[in-house]
Amino acid sequence: MKTRVTENYSEVGLGAWQLGADWGNVSEDDAHAILQTAADNGVTFIDTADVYGAGLSETRIGKFISTYPKGSFFVATKLGRLHGYPDQYSLQLFRKCVQDSIKRLQVDKLNLVQLHCVPTQVLQKGEVFDWLRTLKKEGLIENFGASVESTKEARICLQQDGLYSLQIIFNIYRQSPISEIFSEAQAKGVRLIVRLPLASGLLSGRFDEKTVFPEDDHRNYNRDGAVFNVGETFAGLPYDKAVTLTKRLQDIVKDQEQSMSSLAIRWVLDHPAISVVIPGATKIEQVRKNAAASQHDSLAKDLHQTLKRFFYDEVQQYIRGPV
Repeated sequence: MKTRVTENYSEVGLGAWQLGADWGNVSEDDAHAILQTAADNGVTFIDTADVYGAGLSETRIGKFISTYPKGSFFVATKLGRLHGYPDQYSLQLFRKCVQDSIKRLQVDKLNLVQLHCVPTQVLQKGEVFDWLRTLKKEGLIENFGASVESTKEARICLQQDGLYSLQIIFNIYRQSPISEIFSEAQAKGVRLIVRLPLASGLLSGRFDEKTVFPEDDHRNYNRDGAVFNVGETFAGLPYDKAVTLTKRLQDIVKDQEQSMSSLAIRWVLDHPAISVVIPGATKIEQVRKNAAASQHDSLAKDLHQTLKRFFYDEVQQYIRGPV
């Protein structure tokens, strides 16, 4: 089943972090197969960043989309982590980063450029948004947005005129954005892009205490935030506690007809404020299942209420990092 299309792109997209780095080894052939399967299943929104494999993810995507008619895909990329981090940014640097991404993606201009989890104080100063507006006037980008780590940062960004999108961490284990930013984003017409809808795979229900992740997988080396924001790995939950919570969640949804991963994505899509969800995938079967979640009926209201209580009563207290 193919994913539905909203606006000018699919509501289930593809997160492409794993095509560059930090999710174990994804070969060139595997990367192509993942992209091809996404396209075959109606996925037209692809999210990447210049820092993913120092350009490797963008390069692989560019090679793939170049075989399709222009405009077949909406590609969102990011800047601000590969070069200039944390506070050595400038218009000239941003322009070069955008030009480099254009070359790697083999496009004339970028559909969407997002600030990539830059420090809060940089967002507060606001210069970075002026530079993005300049690049839009120059015709290098069509739209600009920001990928943020907390609702505080989201609210800062929502004060900026012309903001197209906000990329946030949002899943059954991270529900606070609902009350913190959804209504304001909708009122201002800012599209919400959801990353980590499966909490780094936790919400697939496939992991247990004995699961071993590759050395070069962030679910191994960053599970306690040793390298970057702990919230980017397992939604900020300590792994052992997350496994226990997931078993509890499996009991809650055991009577549902769809898989837990499909249910988790459907849960995200049931919120009207969400424009697109971008699960990653290292296997083609994961891509198919993720896309198919779009076609499932909305979850029952009583199940939504049960999952809300589960979050606030049993999960929220264990989340680490900015929320």
